[in-house]
Amino acid sequence: MSTPDRPEPKVYNTSVPDADTMVRLHLSESPFGASPAAVAAATGALERVNRYPAPQREGLVKALAEQWGVSEDQIAVANGSDELVLATALTLGDLSRPGLVAAGTFPGYPEALERIGRGAAALPLRGAELDVEGFAQKLPGCGIGYVCNPHNPSGTALPRDAFVTLIAAAQSSGVPLVFDEAYQEFSDPSLPQTRDFLDLEAPVLALRTFSKAYGLAALRIGYAVGRADLIAEVRRTLNVLPFSVNRVAQAAALAALADQPFLSEIRNGTARRRQWFTAELERRGYRYLPSVTNFVAVQVDASGEAQNLLAKEHGILVRDTGMFGFPGHLRVSLGTEDELRRFLDALDRLTAGK
Repeated sequence: MSTPDRPEPKVYNTSVPDADTMVRLHLSESPFGASPAAVAAATGALERVNRYPAPQREGLVKALAEQWGVSEDQIAVANGSDELVLATALTLGDLSRPGLVAAGTFPGYPEALERIGRGAAALPLRGAELDVEGFAQKLPGCGIGYVCNPHNPSGTALPRDAFVTLIAAAQSSGVPLVFDEAYQEFSDPSLPQTRDFLDLEAPVLALRTFSKAYGLAALRIGYAVGRADLIAEVRRTLNVLPFSVNRVAQAAALAALADQPFLSEIRNGTARRRQWFTAELERRGYRYLPSVTNFVAVQVDASGEAQNLLAKEHGILVRDTGMFGFPGHLRVSLGTEDELRRFLDALDRLTAGK
């Protein structure tokens, strides 16, 4: 069948933004890329870009339910875990009460709560970690709670007794508690996580993403798993934007989830890279926070100034943890060994004589 005559398509400027030409150690992106199976699935899905994606994401929901050992009504898939932060803030708990967050952590939680008018109560950290007892005590007076674990930007993880305390507080008060586990896949599988406590039927959800360990950051896809009644409410909110998870992302995530050997390689490779980097930090005399993730918080005085100088003078992007309300560190993604050496050498020059 011949196609009708039409003008030549306009060619747009597709030059790479400046940030893409720099050393990118600021967004916790995976230097290992994505599973080849995921890339192939994404490429294949491009052949049907004229068709809307599945609004209920049934195929991925089913696969995630099998992976987690839960029912399909306990899974909600969204456009990244950021969309799920907003959806839970819009939906769950007593909407007339503020949400409880930890100060000095990912700013998306209080920003979502403030934007929709609920407001946020921020509990100061205890050092570089969540004040678990304080959080558990304050949760009953709030409408919803958010806990980032592993913690961003410190990289630390909660022990089992902390989970028990927090989930008991949610269970006794009925206040929904959201655990943001964006970096959980990088940690040792033996570390406690939300999935260990789902059988208790507490009002708890875990948020996960395919952006980090699975290497699908550009496709924006994440999911929530938790008690069925809470997931049902989140799904109703997500249905306002039924096609927010595109066809390419769904196909890639489904293939990535099936390639668990690749994920194990990423976890092991990240652990080796983290061990090398922290040993090199120690050799050069830098202090850092222990991490189970794909980033390390390196202690640097005047961290905001250091972030800017690294970008301007050395072409290296890192994240000043001051933007999280946790100043005095640079959060450094575990990029390639060459990239990390460039960062360390540049940091040496910046701190020489200090």
